[in-house]
Amino acid sequence: MLLILGLCLGLPLCIGHQDPLVLAEELEEALRWDAPQIGHRVPRQIRLQQRLKTKPLMTHFSVKSTIISRYAFTMVSCSLLNRASEDKEFEFQMQIPAVAFITNFTMVVGDRVYQGEVTEKGKKHGDRARKQDNKTLEDNGEKGTETFSASVNIPSKEKAAFFLHYEELLQRRLGKYEHVISVRPQQLTGRLHVEVNILEKSGIVSLEVPPLQNSRQKGNVKAEDDVGLPPSTVINQNETFARIIFNPSIIQQAKIAQNGILGDFIIRYDVNREQRVGEIQVLNDYFVHYFAPKDLPPLPKNVVFVLDSSASMVGTKLRQTKNALFTILHDLRPQDHFNIVGFSNRIKVWQNHLVPVTPNNIRDSKVYIHHMTPTGGTDINGALQKGIELLNDHIADNDIDSRSVSLIVFLTDGKATVGETQSSRILSNTKEAARGQVCIFTIGIGNDVDFKLLEKLSLENCGMTRRVQEEDNAKEQLIGFYDEIRTPLLSDIRIDYPPGSVERVTQTLFPNYFNGSEIIIAGKLIDSQLDNLHVEVTASNSKKFVVLKTDVPVASHSTGNDVTGVSTPKDQHTDPNYVERLWSYLTIKELLTSWLKSDDEQEKELLMERARALAVNYHFLTPFTSLKMKELTPEATQMAAKEVYGSSAAIGPETVVQSLHGKNISPEPDFKKQYNPRIKISRTSADGDPHFVVDFPLSKLTVCFNIDGNPGDILRLVSDHMDSGVTVNGELIGAPAPPNGHKKFRTYFRTITILINKPERSYLEITPNRIVLDGGDRLVLPCNQSVVVGSWGLEVSVSANANVTVTIQGTITFVILIHLYKNPAPYQRNHLGFYISNSKGLSANCHGLLGQFLNQEPNLTKEPAGSSSYRSHADPAVSQADPSSETILKVKGHRVPVVWKQRKIYNGQEQIDCWFARNSAKLIDGEYKDYVASHPFDTQTTFGIGASQ
Repeated sequence: MLLILGLCLGLPLCIGHQDPLVLAEELEEALRWDAPQIGHRVPRQIRLQQRLKTKPLMTHFSVKSTIISRYAFTMVSCSLLNRASEDKEFEFQMQIPAVAFITNFTMVVGDRVYQGEVTEKGKKHGDRARKQDNKTLEDNGEKGTETFSASVNIPSKEKAAFFLHYEELLQRRLGKYEHVISVRPQQLTGRLHVEVNILEKSGIVSLEVPPLQNSRQKGNVKAEDDVGLPPSTVINQNETFARIIFNPSIIQQAKIAQNGILGDFIIRYDVNREQRVGEIQVLNDYFVHYFAPKDLPPLPKNVVFVLDSSASMVGTKLRQTKNALFTILHDLRPQDHFNIVGFSNRIKVWQNHLVPVTPNNIRDSKVYIHHMTPTGGTDINGALQKGIELLNDHIADNDIDSRSVSLIVFLTDGKATVGETQSSRILSNTKEAARGQVCIFTIGIGNDVDFKLLEKLSLENCGMTRRVQEEDNAKEQLIGFYDEIRTPLLSDIRIDYPPGSVERVTQTLFPNYFNGSEIIIAGKLIDSQLDNLHVEVTASNSKKFVVLKTDVPVASHSTGNDVTGVSTPKDQHTDPNYVERLWSYLTIKELLTSWLKSDDEQEKELLMERARALAVNYHFLTPFTSLKMKELTPEATQMAAKEVYGSSAAIGPETVVQSLHGKNISPEPDFKKQYNPRIKISRTSADGDPHFVVDFPLSKLTVCFNIDGNPGDILRLVSDHMDSGVTVNGELIGAPAPPNGHKKFRTYFRTITILINKPERSYLEITPNRIVLDGGDRLVLPCNQSVVVGSWGLEVSVSANANVTVTIQGTITFVILIHLYKNPAPYQRNHLGFYISNSKGLSANCHGLLGQFLNQEPNLTKEPAGSSSYRSHADPAVSQADPSSETILKVKGHRVPVVWKQRKIYNGQEQIDCWFARNSAKLIDGEYKDYVASHPFDTQTTFGIGASQ
């Protein structure tokens, strides 16, 4: 028996262009395995039957995928019958995503079973495999796919079955995950079945199944409709689970494509994203962290478009490139800067420096692109050097904010023919010039491009690469690639976990995060008994730095074998943990990338050994491993045949659903355990009904007073607009008094607003549910997640459901306590408490209900005069024992009777002793109405320099 395995280009088998309904009727009978001899037919039908009987007949073709938290397990199976009177060779072919790893391949020919085994491959074989992979990608007419093929002789009248397993981590692009299944059985099939089960604990949103996508090779598929679901497609979906089934009859297949080659069945979806720090899942000590923040303002871009205008770009390629650039230029934002470099054997620069995005500059650049003509050779090295030089000069000359993103979009259709033509020198020159500060995104158009060079240019310079086919939709392909990178949201991203808590963590440093994409990290917990995993994300965003923090409960995620990922081969005994397999997938991908980038032979050898060992352990077919077929013994054959015929790509969804919705669901975070709302800060505060506390540290006096406000009033708490530029106001909300209370109603602060005018104007609005920060870019933060954001001179730190700390210029700090009630009584309201932690940056002219006391020192005396001597606040017993005396507080020229009192602060968790002012109207300047603001960000005051006229 002849058996050939490999990755190769699959060509369609054509069986004519008869009327699809007539053809389907003929095949309905011909596809029966034991069909009787067909009687007298017209010559055309006889020829059809003869052609059918000269090649094996595919009676069954099915694909089943199970996607668990973006990680997809897929199995392809097909059955064949050789109806000829002699042995026939058949080539099983399947296009799989280029990012996928094959994990198993099994064949059953007659009563013999051949099973694939992933084994090591030597270094030379690894190098050759890598070259073959690149060649395969070049020869393959499909974008981002490789073709697996296996050739085998099928004896006359015998049956054969093929089972191919592969795994992949779905990549998020433009806000969607895309799962692509190649449905190309190469003939009309009696039973064609595609089933996809999606399980996403965080919730499935935006699920769509577009029409079948045509093959890149024209003429293979004739779409029945331009819109709508593929025929016979059924979708069943709830919040966290979806099942999509595609099961076309022969007649439906013939209507779609007469020759049976259908195309790509595609599913796109996204998941709910509520936590800004991302989603973390843990299973059997392995964890995966998905990070895809949203609602962030875009970073400014410095972009240079480097376009190939050599002679080979003549015709469709250059025309499509120009049309795409016209659209892309209109998508640039006003804060961006750009330039255009055309290259052939000469380097032609539109402007000698980067220019801002203005209508005139966009118009002039389009004119420049329109007049580009193809001529000469291809100087790739010179073009890249010029593009990088323009970006470096722009950054140096204009003192550009480090939080902007500098990138090159480089497009070519060929190989270097002018100037430096050696790939290694081009790579080293580019890397040396870019210095890690310029990201290069490469596009190879057509079939003659040096894709390996483009791939390595992007890998070494924090970019991505794409292949674009030379066809009618090349414009859409170019625009689609640019759309992936058009909106950078974060740069210099670093994701940290506590030292000693995790190990084997994949990449944690990322140069950029683009809107609609996703960052994924995986690793293993060191302590399996760990209750919470602390996560901290640090990044730059526009003029701000962003720090996201959270503690994630992990203990309840540990489980046995409740979640399995794939029907494993007989000799595979590893724990079928989908999170662990995802970790191994990511780790191997990163090792392969590092191996490709490295030029050091010793380092490459170590990387290859690590990748190879991991791939063998987890049964991944990689450039460093091979798939060897071996025939099983009769005993093993019986078991294996039962396994492969009865297996599916992944376990039934019931088990996984039970696991994801049952005991492995992580509980909602227990904020009381994660964050202690009790904070050790200054006692100077306004909290509760509201009760005011002023702490005088020098005299060691603490004074309390009450303000009976009205619901809806906005009180001035701190007014220092003219000096430090800080104003704090608090809006009151009303509630009924508790039973037997002495008041008719209560008031609480429901909103605290802070206006900062220096060094930049920023507005901050805090409620028990959210924080709105507007400093030019509006940012909304939930109060139930820990996060730190900041810009020059301002930092806002949220401790989930506990407090918000606002630090201004490093010298002023306010803490806002969040008071929440799980089951509030009628007289209770979710409200805020305002505390001044650091007031060094506030001026001597500061005013407001609290601000007027910050730079004062009080004095305590006893009256009537001469009847008692001065008693300090440290001797309350004496003052209480002498009812004839009265304690008088002297501050700011005011004289107020006070009594010794105990009061609870910090959410009622700490009790303090203070001197309570019996009449607050005599303690504060002016009257109550002088402290009522007209709107939340009112900076006027009745007192001091900023007084209203």
